[in-house]
Amino acid sequence: MQKNINPDWLSLLQEEFDKPYFIDLWRFVEEEYAAHVCYPPKIEIFNAFNACALKDVKVVILGQDPYHGPGQANGLCFSVADGISHPPSLKNIFKEIESDIGKSYPESGNLERWAKQGVLLLNATLTVREHEAGSHQKKGWETFTNRVISLINSKTEGVVFLLWGGYAKQKSKLIDSEKHHILTSGHPSPLSANRGYWFGNKHFSKTNSLLQRNTQSQVNW
Repeated sequence: MQKNINPDWLSLLQEEFDKPYFIDLWRFVEEEYAAHVCYPPKIEIFNAFNACALKDVKVVILGQDPYHGPGQANGLCFSVADGISHPPSLKNIFKEIESDIGKSYPESGNLERWAKQGVLLLNATLTVREHEAGSHQKKGWETFTNRVISLINSKTEGVVFLLWGGYAKQKSKLIDSEKHHILTSGHPSPLSANRGYWFGNKHFSKTNSLLQRNTQSQVNW
């Protein structure tokens, strides 16, 4: 398991991996992947960390669960592999980008291109059983990813946290708003977006303005 996580993150999280809760969590994950179809592929569970080292993090986007449909989840929140149809939330993200900064709707829904620019795409729960949303919640992943958020909060400065929806907004209590920037809005899911809680948040232009103010390179969304 540990060989599939970036060494920089591993050195910070090794203590977490050794805690009883995580040992129990990983036993559960092993059993689930052995008995059921689960996502993302096991080798991609820690993909968010492999795609973006802590020293490079300048934006954090928080999701809740991986996609639970075949071939969708790739370990980066809201992202799908090349060639996979875009789920509704991702479509709405791209539509907001189009409206906000005028960037054309992309063919690929693979957000690894964002991760390589310093965007950590972190789900609160890193695994899920096929077609069963929330099936791996409250097993220990939230404790682990809360620790990740706390590490980013303490070891970096000027990170832009994008908290979309009620669940993500709860994570603001882990973030020092004096050191970092927090942008909140409704979730990009159709239920929220169609009620007017997502479109027009301009989070992508606002993020780049904040990065520019911090003399950091902007994200090519």
